[in-house]
Amino acid sequence: MKSHCPSRGMVLPCQFVIESPGPRGDPMFRIDRLRAAMAAPALALALAVSGPVHAAASKGPDTVADVAEKVMDAVVNISTSQNVAPSRSVPAPQLPPGSPFEDFFDEFFKRRQQQDDGDQEQSNRRPRRVSSLGSGFVIDPTGYIVTNNHVIADADEIYANFNDGTKLKAELVGRDTKTDLALLKVKPEKPLVSVKFGDSDKMRVGDWVMAIGNPFGLGGTLTVGVISARNRDINSGPYDNFLQTDAAINRGNSGGPLFNMEGDVIGVNTAIISPSGGSIGIGFAVPSSTAGPVIAQLQQFKEVRRGWIGVRIQNVSDEIAESLGIGKARGALVGGLNDDNSPAAKAGVKAGDVIVKFDGKDVKDVRDLPRIVADTPVGKEVDIVVLRKGKEETLKITVARAPEEEKTAADKSKPQSADADKPVVKKVLGLEVASITDDLRRRFKIKDTVKGVVITSVDRNSAAADKGLKAGQVIVEVGQEPVSAPADLQKRVDALKKDNKKSALLLISDGEGQVQFAAVPLN
Repeated sequence: MKSHCPSRGMVLPCQFVIESPGPRGDPMFRIDRLRAAMAAPALALALAVSGPVHAAASKGPDTVADVAEKVMDAVVNISTSQNVAPSRSVPAPQLPPGSPFEDFFDEFFKRRQQQDDGDQEQSNRRPRRVSSLGSGFVIDPTGYIVTNNHVIADADEIYANFNDGTKLKAELVGRDTKTDLALLKVKPEKPLVSVKFGDSDKMRVGDWVMAIGNPFGLGGTLTVGVISARNRDINSGPYDNFLQTDAAINRGNSGGPLFNMEGDVIGVNTAIISPSGGSIGIGFAVPSSTAGPVIAQLQQFKEVRRGWIGVRIQNVSDEIAESLGIGKARGALVGGLNDDNSPAAKAGVKAGDVIVKFDGKDVKDVRDLPRIVADTPVGKEVDIVVLRKGKEETLKITVARAPEEEKTAADKSKPQSADADKPVVKKVLGLEVASITDDLRRRFKIKDTVKGVVITSVDRNSAAADKGLKAGQVIVEVGQEPVSAPADLQKRVDALKKDNKKSALLLISDGEGQVQFAAVPLN
């Protein structure tokens, strides 16, 4: 058995992976060994804590048997197989001619190569395969099944194993890597037992939930717990909004359903935090509010069509909020626009705007906006509320479809005229800055379209260094006013100090033109 994730003590996809090189590599053989190895310590642990566990259980639901009986047959075990190329032999080290070890290593690696050649010939007759076990659930009696993308990624064959022993080959309908969801389709002889998505937004911390899946390949297994937290960001993608639960989720539970007490799916079990690879009561599920629309689009279009407005955003810190004069830190700060033809550009959104509301929904922080925009229908015109120089403005914006690769369009502008040969250098805020010359553009690989003053060095003990500023970056704006020379930068900083501002809000660009804001203290 090998871990799907090589690291320990981190967020892990709850998938069970088995290598099957020969007869003793059969999945059931390994599972039987696992059962035997786990039985003794599991029994000892149960006896050691039987009192507290019983007391806690008595405060929970009397039974979940009726709900479990209704939904159990809709949960399936997903098994996949993948051909793995035979490993290559280790090359012999290159030793200097005449080395005392040369003859030794030549003989050793000659024998090793002969052995590898024999193993390779045998491997060609019996190719090695890797099998993975996960979970899924039926959402349509005609055979549509939901699971995690990482469960079926790179699989050559996918099978759905049902509670009654039926095994059906599954075809991939579509997948979404950003939410780690996939939709499969089987062809049953009769309608299947199915479940439906519930409303995860109604779930509160402390509500009871039930997980069913295929942990460690053991088959349909039910665990009960509560919602431990909502809206968790585990840095797995741009739309992280996980439900956290203490219902036991282990390897093999990936793709399985998390039910409420009415038997509706309010989450898709996806990952765990574990130092050992087993459950420690910290599991994560994609909420149905995210999974439902994604699966509906995969079923209809075989792909996901997300809304997009073409802005690059960043978090609003307390320092940035003070610099912008907006009071309490909130919303998503627009660091830049993807291109002049993006929906945001056409609507009049500008770098430095703070988006606080989109289509009537509050944008509390930078994580809210991508999810709200992505869930907005393509082509819909909505109101977007921004804070600009401390004042609230409402703009109209038409949501477009997100491009497959969210990259800035290639710059097609003509080169600008050359700057003066000798740069003007000035020291401000612990930075040494200069006007941009052709030599500095070549040195720092700055595109011709990037305008401002270039940072040539940073005092390592300065506040600017603490904010991550470094040589080669270009200061485009100070306090939302453009700067084109070091003197402009000094003038803006002096004006901010005169106004008793605590920090200077700098718009910083890299050589490619990607921008972000940084609030540098003035003291």
